Amino acid sequence: MKTRPRARLFAPLFIALTASAWIVLWIWDAGPYARYLHLADWNDLAGVGALCRALPGASAALAASLYSAAWLVMIAAMMLPTAFPLFDAFVRMTVAREDRRALIALLIAGYAAAWAIFGLLAHGVDAALHALVARSPAMFAHAWLVGAAIAAVAGVYQFGGLKARCLDKCRSPLMFIAGHWRGRSARRESFVLGASHGVFCVGCCWALMLVMFAVGTASVGWMLALGAIMAAEKNLRAGRRIGKPLGVALIAWSAWLVVEHAIIA
Repeated sequence: MKTRPRARLFAPLFIALTASAWIVLWIWDAGPYARYLHLADWNDLAGVGALCRALPGASAALAASLYSAAWLVMIAAMMLPTAFPLFDAFVRMTVAREDRRALIALLIAGYAAAWAIFGLLAHGVDAALHALVARSPAMFAHAWLVGAAIAAVAGVYQFGGLKARCLDKCRSPLMFIAGHWRGRSARRESFVLGASHGVFCVGCCWALMLVMFAVGTASVGWMLALGAIMAAEKNLRAGRRIGKPLGVALIAWSAWLVVEHAIIA
């Protein structure tokens, strides 16, 4: 019975962590360095440009570091709440262990690692698209097609079997833990459990995260809206019914972009 208060402490601490991430994003977005949150020319930022010019190779390293920091804050704000049932169940299961804090940290680290890898891949593709558009006047004039295509792909994905299977894994935390946790090599299993759940979470939400890239990762409003949708989809009883209406809305948005630019042309 003495162990129960420890488990109950996790929820408020987790809420405080998530709230802190959103506060950091809000302050960041409202400040003079809001461009840290999305792709930008890092050399244009005050102080950063001088450092990049003074240190060989610093520009690429600093850009990667700043992007990684921004991405991890976004993941903490948007995705950690969607995985709270898994973390909470794991905390309750390991509450009597002396190494519980290390195991929880490894679980979260594994989950963040899966999203960090996705972020690097998405950032690379996004940067390549920006470079391609910048070199091609024709593509620059029709850059809106990229956003329309992303919205259409994200919409179609909501109807796919892979989305449904990944969502089922995300919505069944106890079954997921039972399938990945044996406790024999506790630290390794904790990290692998978090990483495996993160992979399924990426499989469920990657298309919506690409929409965030299309509309601008610096928009805290878009982050909040998409984060709320993903949290509801995974954690609410009616969450399974969100995907298809969302898919229709995304496809309709893509079609509207095409019609809007056809009329302007």
